[in-house]
Amino acid sequence: MSLVSLVIPALVPSIGQRPLLSLIVPTYNESGNVEVLVQRISGILDGLLPQNYQLILVDDDSPDRTWEIAQSLQSQYPQLVVIRRQTERGLSTAVIRGWQQAEGEILGVMDGDLQHPPEVLAQLLTAITDGASIAIASRYVQDGGVGNWNGIRQFISKGGIRLAVWILPEVASHLSDPMSGYFLIQRQAIAECELSPIGYKILLEVMARGRISKIQEVGFTFDLRTQGSSKLTWRQYEELVRHLIRLRFAVGSGAVGGVGRFLRFGLVGLSGVCIDFLMLLLLGKIFNFDLLAVKSQLFQPQILWSKVIAVEVAIINNFIWNDLWTFKDTSQKFRGWNARLIRFLRFNLACGFGALLNIFLFSLFGALFSKVGMGLVWANLLAIICSTAWNYLINLKFNWKA
Repeated sequence: MSLVSLVIPALVPSIGQRPLLSLIVPTYNESGNVEVLVQRISGILDGLLPQNYQLILVDDDSPDRTWEIAQSLQSQYPQLVVIRRQTERGLSTAVIRGWQQAEGEILGVMDGDLQHPPEVLAQLLTAITDGASIAIASRYVQDGGVGNWNGIRQFISKGGIRLAVWILPEVASHLSDPMSGYFLIQRQAIAECELSPIGYKILLEVMARGRISKIQEVGFTFDLRTQGSSKLTWRQYEELVRHLIRLRFAVGSGAVGGVGRFLRFGLVGLSGVCIDFLMLLLLGKIFNFDLLAVKSQLFQPQILWSKVIAVEVAIINNFIWNDLWTFKDTSQKFRGWNARLIRFLRFNLACGFGALLNIFLFSLFGALFSKVGMGLVWANLLAIICSTAWNYLINLKFNWKA
């Protein structure tokens, strides 16, 4: 599928009262589900928002004529709109095409296979009306679950989430379920934003390029699919990787915060590396060991304790600069020494495993490298590199989370 850039208008022309909610349901070969799907969604929304919503089905010219069955239901369900796309393909672009024609101030999306229970819409709407920019149905929070998924399906799902967190931590680390395709969002959060999705996941695109100030997650459990077949293929995972890489290098406001924050975090990390090395060199002078020597007695207590001190000093350095510079926008919301002390303690706790990993790898690599004539300096460098990734991700997730 060729790359398409689409923009959601701030307002669209409307005759009469503008609906509050426009819910988009992309479909492809869902003829066995579409009638029950429309019936269940309409039943829920008629009770929540009587005559104040749109249900927009966007069908990619299904060979089983899903669009035709949906059109036959329009006389019975006046809020139903059916869009048949004959020249475009793709779940993400189908969602955006639906949003472009939607009139609601709240935009939403859910799957058309009845695995997203419509009953969750009530909780999502409540979250939005309570002030959330986006309300996301999640399988991985309290009251959430994956139903009868087998081990392979769960492994693939978790793998996609971990991949998203590693490539795009500024966005994915704020979500328990970044692969969710079931959410509502305030129109103003994405109006006039250029969206260029690839593949079947739209949430990360919206989070990365939108103006998201408050996130709310609601637990849900996948329902059983009774008709049709899954659209999940390995090609979609390839598209997910390409999408994540494109977003990684996207610059803008919104949840990503631009490349600048990533570079600031990297510079702070580099300063911590320098502090770690300088402290070890200084303590080597005090305790009479040579960091550059090949034959250093690695497991002597003074060397290991020196490494512990060096790591802690580096952690303190990194916390100060991250709190005052990298994550200044977040830390300013919680000012005062008490709040800063709590963040510092959480930072130390979050980095604790990374520090243990650093020290363990320093000892392991030092023992191995000494056998091939390499100094402790190289063991220290490798240990720092391996532990830095952990510290980066865990603190984005738990310490300076938006």
